[in-house]
Amino acid sequence: MTGAGAEDDIPSGERKTVTDFCYLLDKSKQLFNGLRDLPQYGHKQWQSYFGRTFDVYTKLWKFQQQHRQVLDNRYGLKRWQIGEVASKIGQLYYHYYLRTSETSYLNEAFSFYSAIRQRSYYYQVNKEDRPELVVKKLRYYARYIVVCLLLNKMDLVKVLVKELSEEIEDYTQRFNTEDQLEWNLVLQEVAAFVEADPVMVLNNENSVAVTTNRLQEGGVPPLEQGMVVGQLILADALIVGNCNNQVKFSELTIDMFRMLQALEREPINLAIQTTKTGSLEPSEKPAKRENPHKYLLYKPTFSQLYTFLSASFKELPANSVLLVYISATGVFPTGRSDYEGPYDFGGVLTNTNRDVVNGETQQKRNHAQKEMHCLHPGDLFPFTRKPLFVIVDSSNSTAYKNFSNLFGQPLVCLLSPISYPKGIQDQSQRGSLFTLFLYCPLMAFLSVCGLSNVRQVLWEKAQEFLRKVYRDIGQMMTRSRTIDQAFLQFYGDEFLRLLLVRFVFCSATLRLHKLFRESRSFPESYPQLPKQETVESSVLQKHVLELAAMLDVQNLFWNDIQENN
Repeated sequence: MTGAGAEDDIPSGERKTVTDFCYLLDKSKQLFNGLRDLPQYGHKQWQSYFGRTFDVYTKLWKFQQQHRQVLDNRYGLKRWQIGEVASKIGQLYYHYYLRTSETSYLNEAFSFYSAIRQRSYYYQVNKEDRPELVVKKLRYYARYIVVCLLLNKMDLVKVLVKELSEEIEDYTQRFNTEDQLEWNLVLQEVAAFVEADPVMVLNNENSVAVTTNRLQEGGVPPLEQGMVVGQLILADALIVGNCNNQVKFSELTIDMFRMLQALEREPINLAIQTTKTGSLEPSEKPAKRENPHKYLLYKPTFSQLYTFLSASFKELPANSVLLVYISATGVFPTGRSDYEGPYDFGGVLTNTNRDVVNGETQQKRNHAQKEMHCLHPGDLFPFTRKPLFVIVDSSNSTAYKNFSNLFGQPLVCLLSPISYPKGIQDQSQRGSLFTLFLYCPLMAFLSVCGLSNVRQVLWEKAQEFLRKVYRDIGQMMTRSRTIDQAFLQFYGDEFLRLLLVRFVFCSATLRLHKLFRESRSFPESYPQLPKQETVESSVLQKHVLELAAMLDVQNLFWNDIQENN
């Protein structure tokens, strides 16, 4: 609308349309900006606010569809503005996913992000002399790439990275901006992330086949008649990443990325993504399926980590489990004390950036003092009042062997090797071998055998064989007369069952592998597993050797118990 005279010529109905649109647009921006002020933890506080925000964006999206011509003529609606609304809806769906762990919301985010690209909503941005609009486009690409990574759409990720690279080059040539290095770093990070998987599965056309590692029907060893296991359910998980120099993208290290998928069911495509006319329709409620709720904490300070732990603990329902996964640099004790307690073995690093107290970093601590920026085993003791399942992937994971089960609740800690043979250690930037075993045992097995690619037919045959191995491991654990009951109490939950079984398979594999000669290169657990009945079982050793033979790498393993001794 240009001036009072022109405004008088506009029919009142059209003027009302523009006024209503402006109201919805302002309201949507106000609510969206308020999202960042919501507490990141707690299940309840955010839901009503998210619901209101979603309602306004749904109305705004439908309103601009119904009144597009009037808004084009009277308001001067640009295509990039429609793209901006679609991008915000995509972000809302992604944040719904982060808050609820419901993977179907990822598909919804994808459908909106995909439409922006297909309909070229941001195409005209490059012709306008406004760098802030181009930055909106670049941020859209970065968010779209994150969603595609989480949905394992790797072919599309590569295309998007190429397009983003061209957009960044154009942006930095046209505008002499200070953020060129930041955007080039984004490109480097995502390129390294895409290349992080150590093994490629090749189909008949020699192109890379996409494999999924989320929980699928038939992928978990079934509970069989006579198995006496607990009824606990994994309800909450904290996934913490604080490894120096590990591949990361968008505040997700590769270890965090793998573990979050190990705790999710495969997303289902929702029929509500597009209507019969091909127009996008936001929908707030996908089919409900139980995934554990997750918090993703990238390089948290001790206070942040403890706050999230406390929130999870407080809201944990009855008969539920809290899982804490920590992939972090080890912190080792500086001195020895006469009494060795839960704060005398070190632990894992927490971030110091925002947690410096009274210049503590400048002061030299005396040997009797403990490391402040560290999660010690003793820090977790208060949370053992409820069922707790801990996974520590660190060079000082064994600090967490020194646990005490003070309250008699189910408690298990799965602990990574504290050192690896040199060839394996050199790969650590692309993610830890231990976490890789918990995420995709076959990929880890191939990687530790030095194989960088495998045919899809052989991959599927080996996966089928592993399903049989998992069933046998499950029977070993549930039939053992000496196993600690905590393992069986957690075994009833599908996600925890799979993690336990994969842990046993990892332990058995590394014990038989000729490169792994020291006990410090084997995973451990608290409480300890009965080795002869699980990780050193002759039945399981036979399975490992059969898998090695199937993949033609049997020369890398000790082929009988005598040779190993």
